[in-house]
Amino acid sequence: MSDPASTTPPSPAPPPAAKPPAWQPIAARDRRVLGVLVEKAKTTPDVYPLSINALRTGCNQKNNRYPLMELENEDVEQSLDRLRALGAVSEVQGDSRVPRYRHLLYDWLGVDKVELAVMAELLLRGAQTEGDLRGRAARMEPLPDLNVLRGVLTSLKAKKLVVGLTPEGRGHSLTHALYLPQEMEKLRAEHHAVAGAEPLESAAAPTREISRPAAPAPTAPPVTKAPAAAQPTSAVASPAGERAVRELEGTVATLRAEVAALREDFDRLRREVDELLAQLR
Repeated sequence: MSDPASTTPPSPAPPPAAKPPAWQPIAARDRRVLGVLVEKAKTTPDVYPLSINALRTGCNQKNNRYPLMELENEDVEQSLDRLRALGAVSEVQGDSRVPRYRHLLYDWLGVDKVELAVMAELLLRGAQTEGDLRGRAARMEPLPDLNVLRGVLTSLKAKKLVVGLTPEGRGHSLTHALYLPQEMEKLRAEHHAVAGAEPLESAAAPTREISRPAAPAPTAPPVTKAPAAAQPTSAVASPAGERAVRELEGTVATLRAEVAALREDFDRLRREVDELLAQLR
């Protein structure tokens, strides 16, 4: 009689594990190329994947880019070679002889489509406030308000793809984590200096006032000592004053984002009109 255990069907093989994200810090030109590939895939899908000429044009755009760049085709080709080696970009052979390229960032970064839109805007413009980021990324994927954006940012921060540069709240600035180490260190130092400039200035004033009584003049302290030190300090350092400043910064950031979005819409409509006129001619 055969062994009953030998007739038991084998256990099914476990499904293959999901491939972990493969992203890493990359150079500024490579970040620009990736940002342009994502942007054009979402906003002009009829011309995507992109040729090298189209990529160069997108990289050198004057609107929605920071810093501005003047790349040549050779620069773009070198970036594409590096990105292909990293598995972030692939070449597509279409109907024409001109090679075209598409991004592989959904897998390379491990993100969904809304997260990718946010990452693309950070790659194209670098550090920015939540208000600016929402207005700019909303042209690629729906982001109705800041609460929706903050949920996306929470997910990206958990994936270590986004880092905060200033305290959370109104005017909160952040950026992506694909900077090279020396670039990230410089960026953090710049934002730390900006964020700390006001407290350092307000703290220095009382110190100068306190040092004045050491002067030999006997009649100076009763006249100048108290008013100059106490009132500006309390006005600058009061919580109500700080909240008012942050609210104003948030309002300005939101208006800035709306203007940027309107400018993008205007530029897109102008390009469409120019294309129609060219066809009519």
